[in-house]
Amino acid sequence: MLKSAVSLKRLLSAALLGALAALLTGCNVVTPDHSQSTFDTLGPVAENQLFIFWVIFWAGLVVFIAVEGALLYMVFKFKRRDDLDPKQTHGNTRIEIAWTIAPVIVLIVAAVPTIQGIFYADAGRYVDNNGQSNELLVDVIGHQWWFEFRYPNPNNPGEQIAVANELYVPVGEPVVFLLDSVDVIHSFWVPKLAGKVDMIPNNDNKMWFQAYAPGEFFGQCAEFCGVSHANMRFKVVAVPRPEFDAWLQHQASAAPLPSDPLVAEGKELFRDAGCSGCHAESSIIKLRPDGGRIPGRTGPNLTHIASRLNHLGVYRNSDVPFEDHANGGRQLYVNVDGIPQRLDGQPFVSEAMLQNNLKTWISDPEALKPGNLMARDGEPYIDPANELTEREIDALVAYLLTLK
Repeated sequence: MLKSAVSLKRLLSAALLGALAALLTGCNVVTPDHSQSTFDTLGPVAENQLFIFWVIFWAGLVVFIAVEGALLYMVFKFKRRDDLDPKQTHGNTRIEIAWTIAPVIVLIVAAVPTIQGIFYADAGRYVDNNGQSNELLVDVIGHQWWFEFRYPNPNNPGEQIAVANELYVPVGEPVVFLLDSVDVIHSFWVPKLAGKVDMIPNNDNKMWFQAYAPGEFFGQCAEFCGVSHANMRFKVVAVPRPEFDAWLQHQASAAPLPSDPLVAEGKELFRDAGCSGCHAESSIIKLRPDGGRIPGRTGPNLTHIASRLNHLGVYRNSDVPFEDHANGGRQLYVNVDGIPQRLDGQPFVSEAMLQNNLKTWISDPEALKPGNLMARDGEPYIDPANELTEREIDALVAYLLTLK
């Protein structure tokens, strides 16, 4: 019996230590510089939300210590020593008043910064009743399983510029996001810049955040939305305002016309094979006469796909080594969470990796992102008679590589 009790105590101790280790690892307290840690805040909204977390944490810790301390005191102070009944107590007014007031104080301590934080994070402070804002206003639309971002066209207020899975923002400026979904409930989350906000079909939500410094930040859908939910990721690129303006102007421009025969063949095949039915080759989308947003294509916009840092929401390692052969084969790139990054911190697009991944995607999209609409509805994937040949895949890849 004694041996069994000792084994149970050891088992409980091991379980407690395991739970504590899982908690510390899951919260990234030990490594706050992790790419998706909420303990390394790089924007005012995330900073405020982290402050609220610590207020609630310490308030909860005080309550935990007080309650457990009182429990342990009573366990040892009043443990049974003989067969006599303990002294009976019929209430203590002071103690009853104290344990009524104490929780109220704890709740006030937690509630005041929480309510202030809710109002602080509300994007309504930037958006009027007509949906207008003096800040940069970006429409974010959730799809299974990718994010669409639409910016106001700087050259025409009646148009928007659409990009996919890559969100550029100017450093040091609040950016307001209007969140929507075309299918199921998604959730927009950039841990280092702001907490998650749900994207609900036909029920737009709003949020805002601001980046303190230039950099690349990782975001993803934080609401389970289907088989490829884990692949619904995106990247936020914060750059100085002049660089952001130049990027937006470039996105508004048309992709270059093909001159190479293989590229021209790919462009023609892009339309004949039905790719253009789901993917637009122009980033410009007109607004309704009343300024309302119109639905876009089913698939991501591909106007400048070859110049994007992030594709498909799937960070797939390539068999192509990340080396700059012009520098004597010196390795310039490392993998961070499966995403290639330059050792000098600068963004880059590896054409060899992009070519390899585009070919893999076109050949078998289901293997790269299970459950995607392209594999389910695309004519080349559901009708063996229209299956793409190796030559056709190479032509399509060659064409997509020119869309910069």
